[in-house]
Amino acid sequence: MANRLLAPPAPIHTTVSNRHSQQLGHSPNMSQSQSLDASSENTIPSSSSTTEHSPLSLQVPSSPTSKSLGGETLRSRAESFNSTAETSRSRADSFNSKAETTRSRGNSDLTTLRSRFEGDELTKEEALRPDKSTEKDFETDNSPFAFSPGQLNKTLNPKSLAAYRALGGIYGLERGLKTDLLAGLSVDETTISEKIDFDEATATARSKPIDARPIIAQEAIVSGHAVQGQFEDRKRIFNDNRLPAKNRISIWRLFWNAYNDTVLLVLTAAAVISLVLGIYEAVGQTHDPSEGQPVDWVEGLAIMVAILIVVLVTGLNDYRREKQFSTLNARKEDRQVKAVRSGKSVMISVFDVMVGDILHLESGDSIPADGILVGGHGIRCDESSATGESDAMKKTGGSEVWQRMVEGTATSKLDPFIISGSKVLEGVGTYLVTSVGVNSSFGKIMMGLQTENEETPLQAKLGRMAKWIGVLGTSAAGLLFFILLFRFLGGLPNNTQTPAERGSVFTDILIVAITIIVVAVPEGLPVAVTLALSFATKQMYKENNLVRHLRACETMGNATTICSDKTGTLTQNRMTVVAGLLGTHTNFARDIDVSDEEKTILTFAAAFDRLSPDIRRLLLQSVAINSTAFEGEEDGRATYIGSKTETALLTMAKDFLGMGPVAEERAGVEVVQLFPFDSDRKCMGVVIRLANGTYRLLVKGAAEIMLDLATEELPDITVQSLESFELTESARQKAFANIDDFATQSLRTIAMLFKDFQQWPPIGVHTLEDDKSMARFEDVCQDMTFLGIVGIQDPLRDGVAYAVKRCQDAGITVRMVTGDNLTTASAIAKQSGIKTEKGLVMEGPKFRQLSDEEMDKALPNLQVLARSSPEDKRILVKRLKHLGETVAVTGDGTNDGPALKLADVGFSMGIAGTEVAKEASAIILMDDNFSSIVKAVMWGRSVNDAVSKFLQFQITVNITAVILAFISAVSSPDMRSVLSAVQLLWVNLIMDTFAALALATDPPTEKILDRKPTPKRAALITTNMWKMIIGQAIYQLLVTFVLYFAGYDLLGYDTKCSGLSGQDFTRCTDTLHTELDTMVFNTFVWMQIFNEFNNRRLDNKLNIFEGIQRNYFFIGINCIMVGGQVMIIFVGSTAFQITRIDGPQWAVCILCALPCLLWAVVIRCIPDVYAKMVFDFVCKVWLACARPVMKVLRVVFRPVGKVSRTVFAPTKRFTKRTVSKFSKKKSAEDEIFNKSKNSAAADVEAANASEMKTMTSPTTPSRQQTSAEFPLQPPPITLTTAT
Repeated sequence: MANRLLAPPAPIHTTVSNRHSQQLGHSPNMSQSQSLDASSENTIPSSSSTTEHSPLSLQVPSSPTSKSLGGETLRSRAESFNSTAETSRSRADSFNSKAETTRSRGNSDLTTLRSRFEGDELTKEEALRPDKSTEKDFETDNSPFAFSPGQLNKTLNPKSLAAYRALGGIYGLERGLKTDLLAGLSVDETTISEKIDFDEATATARSKPIDARPIIAQEAIVSGHAVQGQFEDRKRIFNDNRLPAKNRISIWRLFWNAYNDTVLLVLTAAAVISLVLGIYEAVGQTHDPSEGQPVDWVEGLAIMVAILIVVLVTGLNDYRREKQFSTLNARKEDRQVKAVRSGKSVMISVFDVMVGDILHLESGDSIPADGILVGGHGIRCDESSATGESDAMKKTGGSEVWQRMVEGTATSKLDPFIISGSKVLEGVGTYLVTSVGVNSSFGKIMMGLQTENEETPLQAKLGRMAKWIGVLGTSAAGLLFFILLFRFLGGLPNNTQTPAERGSVFTDILIVAITIIVVAVPEGLPVAVTLALSFATKQMYKENNLVRHLRACETMGNATTICSDKTGTLTQNRMTVVAGLLGTHTNFARDIDVSDEEKTILTFAAAFDRLSPDIRRLLLQSVAINSTAFEGEEDGRATYIGSKTETALLTMAKDFLGMGPVAEERAGVEVVQLFPFDSDRKCMGVVIRLANGTYRLLVKGAAEIMLDLATEELPDITVQSLESFELTESARQKAFANIDDFATQSLRTIAMLFKDFQQWPPIGVHTLEDDKSMARFEDVCQDMTFLGIVGIQDPLRDGVAYAVKRCQDAGITVRMVTGDNLTTASAIAKQSGIKTEKGLVMEGPKFRQLSDEEMDKALPNLQVLARSSPEDKRILVKRLKHLGETVAVTGDGTNDGPALKLADVGFSMGIAGTEVAKEASAIILMDDNFSSIVKAVMWGRSVNDAVSKFLQFQITVNITAVILAFISAVSSPDMRSVLSAVQLLWVNLIMDTFAALALATDPPTEKILDRKPTPKRAALITTNMWKMIIGQAIYQLLVTFVLYFAGYDLLGYDTKCSGLSGQDFTRCTDTLHTELDTMVFNTFVWMQIFNEFNNRRLDNKLNIFEGIQRNYFFIGINCIMVGGQVMIIFVGSTAFQITRIDGPQWAVCILCALPCLLWAVVIRCIPDVYAKMVFDFVCKVWLACARPVMKVLRVVFRPVGKVSRTVFAPTKRFTKRTVSKFSKKKSAEDEIFNKSKNSAAADVEAANASEMKTMTSPTTPSRQQTSAEFPLQPPPITLTTAT
């Protein structure tokens, strides 16, 4: 499994003697912690208790038996590195001073004002007293742990130092939760037999120092096999780190939602009336035996069965879609975090985090669970998403807070609490998990904020179009109803039918009108988008694209520019040191041509063998100490984990500098201050205390920037002394020449500097406001001594050049945005095909100085932005969007968040990306590969194409079905449509569900990249689509009208009954008319099936069968439609009001429908330019006529709509209540969810109401916005020419 950069913890050893005594197996020095006994909980230590400096170590507990595993986890701030045993430096001054401080610890027996914190006066019972809403959290059944979830939550509900003290501090929590602050949980833990009570755990914390704890031997604990029932007791008492799944809509509710449509409800009522009247006619009246038994009731029953089938198919389709999105959401929330278990750093799922786990923290992490900081350096957190507090919160180690409490110097400003949902802004460290899942503070918030899936822009746009088309169809149905109604009323005086028969006729009229509405309303349009998105996101996940926001999927298809990082995206992120410069005189190289006749190029071994011991040690410190990488396991083998640049340097040090285990190299080094890598200054640093009491600052970073900070050099690397001399201009230029030489060969250049100080912080420098023992980097990183440069090779990924070429062919401009220098960036850009001859290359500092007008002028040709910061990337995205571009951008750092959010589609790196970057992005590249972005473009275009295909197909069916039903019903003497209600429902099922499944699942091909992106404001229906829609509608209407009106004569039916008379003649003609109606229906359906093949292409190319063999959905759905149609013709005679037809009649149907494939060829041969001219004219005429008609219809139907809503409202409410009683039966899991949710809401309201200003989570989709009301005016239709 690949690992991203993860920072190590920063445990602090109490004393050097403690560490040595532990190595020898002796009991460590306990002088510092002897004051922690139970009787001295609130006393101040006496002057006789001396304190030694506590060295800060950056090592990782890769093995619990390592020398580095002893000692405390964070030194007390009282034991400042810049203080004497009896005094500490004043914290009032912002500058460092030699002045002695005023506070003395020597006279602790004198009256001293004890520092207070909020809740200091509370007793243990008062501090942990449960709230009424959380009493159940304090109840545990047969728990082996000292604390309940409720007691642990008291530390953060709200933050409470009093509760922390009551629990025994960090050591009481360690003991009570059965964990180890250094080795973490045991991977072999299942159930816990030995119990510990509250008093024992808290008393142990006051009487037993951390150094006296037994260290678990790794060899005895790591089993190497899957552990059945792992952490069983922990899960039982504290739960795991999962939130109960949102109540997924039951399948019965989905069936009800599918049926709960006004049109279907009205149609059901009409079908019931038809059924009742039909039954009454059949059994309640006397009939002539020669006419047979009436079967009019069959139509009402058939309509209800058809409605049932439509509802079942729609509900099952929705259920499948909901299930897919639930799976996607689960994947979206899952991520890997780094924990310490059995003394080893391991990657685990965020869902597997347990109470008692020790987790790593580093800049950019999103905190997965509540806890207490064990140790670290410079930890600052953004807790705005969890508490509403906008300021960065500085964290203090739990051991230091406990020590301050014991000493009586604790204040409310101390904050060891790590809150789930917050972000680590800077620093590294580890923390102890105390609450997970529904018990965590952020889990409680999220329980009340679980939201629905968001509606995408395309869904909203199609929803509005569906309503608009539905209005037109409803208007046609209303017009038909009134025409037939007036005809019916006009014929009543001469009507000899019985009242039941008259009622049946009227019901038939109503049913036909309502069924036309069912067919006309294209409710399948938004469904088609959802189907396409669900299918695409599932396939994209298989191709290493994890879609976090659905709208990004469709937006990516229209991207016009991609701003890509270099490292890991265009390159392999497998870095190796291949060349370098020691001092300014010694060049070395391996497998790389650094060609210069004036240079003497040494091999690695030869160059490093020349180093004196002091310089070798200095170089080792620069590589091993000034690093956040560490040893670990990857795919079962030992390796370095962290930044690939740092792992490359560690590998070089191991191979050529004789470096041992990193933990051992760091074990004897006292780290005073850490400067994490900053993307703005392009470097990182560390301050260490040397054995002689002086301090050394080690810095490494971008070579040309570091070289500008250097004023001295080591002229001779073979000399034992570290005496430095002035860095001359000629030596500086020689170093710059080496940098350029490396950069032209696409090498990343890293320079190393150092500087020694007599004290820390140095005199006269600015210090940090909240920690006066820490110096500002800008003040101390001056006049540095140049140590050397290394050139690191990062090969281009396979296939990147081809992927970039495909993007350019697709009309997408690819830009490289990198932190590398100009020369290196240009070389990589040329190799990958991004940089062209006319392309512009610019550096970030120069780019950000341009005015908006100058930027807009330069952007079309800008291809490489080197030495860029995250702010430069944000500015670039902003200006590109201002120019109308659809921008996709990649990012991996915390500071990339604003650019990722601002872009139309933000891609974060799944391997190298921070959690903040991932949460700010819309899509996560799980393999960090640029080629995966091209896959995202293909699938995005596929989604848009699928919707366009379905839209083209459905509008064609809408036009032909509505016009055919309307005209045939008006022209029929019996006022019956040639397409009965049941037949229209079958057609509706074909076009709304089956066609959506078939056309939304076409996988993309490489040819989809051969066209330019679709502009943002492009019309949904292009000229080419209108051409196919109108052309196919004309053909289908022409064929069906000829069959319906002239088929009786053309097929010779007029002569078949010539020899008959009376009732025989009537029965013969009725049979022939039924056969003809059956042929019309059969021909109409087969034309839709063949036209579905036509709609697989949206361009003017002729191969409609391309790639069909790869779409099993399309093949299967068409087999179902063909089989269903054949079965209907043979066995559905009574229900569908048709009859069986023979072979010649089947041949007529197929031969009339099949030419629609050839007709599509003719349509595609018509130039789009001419078609556009015709359509523009027709649209203008149509809109001029439609506006007044729409106004009239609005006036007419508004009262009708109000009346219908009033009439059906009681029935609808009654039905909803009845169904709810049966559909809302909760499972056990749902009950737990609701209880947790209610409890969470109460907790949030009671504890956080005053401080919570915002409660949003980047990991959760936004709450669905209310869709806009349907506009009374039809939306404008813009015609664009397809290419």
